[in-house]
Amino acid sequence: MLVLGIESTCDETAAAVVADGFDVRSNVVASQVDLHARYRGVVPEIASRAHIENILPVVRDAAEMARVQLKDIDAVAVAYRPGLIGSLLIGVTAAKTLAWALAKPLVGVDHVHAHLHSVVLDSNAQIPMPAVGLVCSGGHTALYRLGDWLDVELVGTTLDDAVGEAFDKVAALLGLPYPGGPAIDALATKGNPRAVHFPRSRLHRQSLDFSFSGLKTSVLYHVRGYQGRQRDISLTPQEVADIAASFQAACVDVLVEKIRRAAPRFSARSVILGGGVSANTALRRAMAKFPLPVYFPPLAYCTDNAAMIAALAARLLAAGRTSSLDLDAITYSQFANADR
Repeated sequence: MLVLGIESTCDETAAAVVADGFDVRSNVVASQVDLHARYRGVVPEIASRAHIENILPVVRDAAEMARVQLKDIDAVAVAYRPGLIGSLLIGVTAAKTLAWALAKPLVGVDHVHAHLHSVVLDSNAQIPMPAVGLVCSGGHTALYRLGDWLDVELVGTTLDDAVGEAFDKVAALLGLPYPGGPAIDALATKGNPRAVHFPRSRLHRQSLDFSFSGLKTSVLYHVRGYQGRQRDISLTPQEVADIAASFQAACVDVLVEKIRRAAPRFSARSVILGGGVSANTALRRAMAKFPLPVYFPPLAYCTDNAAMIAALAARLLAAGRTSSLDLDAITYSQFANADR
């Protein structure tokens, strides 16, 4: 089974061809990092315009790299939720048009769900279920219970900032390049993670939710001083490295602690991590010590990509879960809980 996947939820225009739900034949990503770097964050209007320019070339390139013609694919998959509405509309419109023109099934995929499923890419790993899954990125920090790949429940989410967004903001405070996650990860190797004790927001003892705004503010005060007592002394390169390492350690401690709380509660037999922050080396080292099997995506599939969309779509298609051509772009995840 060959599935063409399309991803345009935020600032990456991507297309991929995946065979049998795991064998990545092509994975093309048109990055917009250079467009948004000057703003140190994604500008929705700029992202939408770039998607319009990139969507057809990346689909064409994905088919060529996979050495298939579009008429040979078995289904068209698209990330239709959650994300920026303008960005979503470009991908959804392209996928619906292709599905109609090619007379192929259309499969709408939840972007966050696909991040969890990305651990099977290239390897077809057989994940012991039930599992606890963590999606951690610039837009999402959430815990899930997985009974199986199509039985997914949100059990914890961030009350304020996503952990990846905190990385970006702290990187800006330290004068590091955008995006902040890779920059802090690299610099932290030169720093002392115990140099500064930043707070760990664990909330109440049973909580599976997250909060990173206080940590971000703590770094701000450490770097610039409290209101009315601004620092006059510039930070040395070693101090910047120590702050980066200490901040990263605080983030990792919280993420690991919430997984530790969730695993026995849901009788988990394994742990799954996905999203851009799952590429973080300190997080991977910490989870290597976890008492359950832990699965990460290959590094190429941690950030937004279309291979994960196509792979999950194959599983949905096998279960008979296809979409009609009136599929709408939706800004929130299917797992969002209005009561949370």
